[in-house]
Amino acid sequence: MAGSWFPHWKKVGISEQALVAPDERLSSAQTLVMGIQHTVAMFGSTVLAPLLMGFDPNVAIFMSGVGTLLFFLLVGGRVPSYLGSSFAFIGVVMAATGYAGQGANPNLAMALGGIIACGAVYALIGLVVMSTGTGWIEALMPPAVTGAIVMMIGLNLAPVAVESVSGSPFSSWMALATVICIGGAAVLTRGVLQRLLILVGLLAAYGVYALLTNGFGLGTPIDFSAVAQAPWWGMPTFTAPTFNLHAMGLIAPVAVILVAENLGHIKAVGAMTERNLTPWTGRAFLGDGLATMLSGAAGGTGVTTYAENIGVMAVTRVYSTLIFVAAAVMAMVMGFSPRFGAVIQTIPGPVMGGASIVVFGLIAVAGARIWVQNQVDLSNNANLISIAVILVLGAGNFSLHFGQFTLDGIGTATFGGIILHALLRWRQRPH
Repeated sequence: MAGSWFPHWKKVGISEQALVAPDERLSSAQTLVMGIQHTVAMFGSTVLAPLLMGFDPNVAIFMSGVGTLLFFLLVGGRVPSYLGSSFAFIGVVMAATGYAGQGANPNLAMALGGIIACGAVYALIGLVVMSTGTGWIEALMPPAVTGAIVMMIGLNLAPVAVESVSGSPFSSWMALATVICIGGAAVLTRGVLQRLLILVGLLAAYGVYALLTNGFGLGTPIDFSAVAQAPWWGMPTFTAPTFNLHAMGLIAPVAVILVAENLGHIKAVGAMTERNLTPWTGRAFLGDGLATMLSGAAGGTGVTTYAENIGVMAVTRVYSTLIFVAAAVMAMVMGFSPRFGAVIQTIPGPVMGGASIVVFGLIAVAGARIWVQNQVDLSNNANLISIAVILVLGAGNFSLHFGQFTLDGIGTATFGGIILHALLRWRQRPH
């Protein structure tokens, strides 16, 4: 880590070698094109997450760009990453605010205070890691535990997704049609389109809904009047946070998930680039934590390193960190378009509900993928009991009350699972 804060980016051409390293750069035009691709890759999920929580998608997109630039500065341009809206916040934000899944969240400010608290915990972990290394994190949160926590979040959200589309038979059928559209996009498309399966499927379902409602008079038609009235350019609508101890207690534990996600990101990119990125792990945690705090302070969602962008890097074999500067600037420009936000707000509730079913299910499956990739031994009783307890506590939303403070199912399952696994594993060791 000696030397200057930023690397000296060496200019290379895509055709000159198979891999473009983080400390190398393409021409300005190629960097811009690659940046556009990364902006498109993060777009679907970064917009979907705030909609599922009742946040303003314009602010979320804008703050994702700001957060990515902040991350770039803090890691000294040495870790390629885009910070987009984290799905790990959806369950706890809904629980903290009582949000029903439709329209604007009336308790948005309360959720923002919790997101800032989560970012503060995350940033503090980053400072500790900068001093001590990552060994203690990997010991406390082995793949058995992190996989179960990720899966539990998806299962905890399942009732929310189903209830959001149960208002009428038409809503239920449109939700299933959305699931089919997303599934079709997953198996029928190739290349970049396949990596945008949520966005492509959502657009297809949007078209089907518009045809059935605006065309054939079924269900509630889409109202485009707000789009026509919205200006092309304008400031995002920022929201100030309020700090509620209950909301902060529910949302802050998400820092555990963000740590696991970021650690996995650094390991994955390090393996793909054959570079040792571990020395910058603490800075990466600090950057992600501060970006989450900054986003929450302005009305945006909590952010995390994006698997979608890792996928793009894996396909293109271009890891230059300067590409993410271009992607971040483009996201900030998009955030200054109220008309863009108005178009997003026209997405019908049943279509959003169908997308939620898929997304929440994918979150659960991502937990299982962690087990498979790390060859977790489910015959080990410490792993087996810890996973079982985490899943049931989270899916059943088991809450613990401490006077005026309540720890909901996600928090109970997260902290309880970490402690339980540590105790069981300790008892398994020969004494």
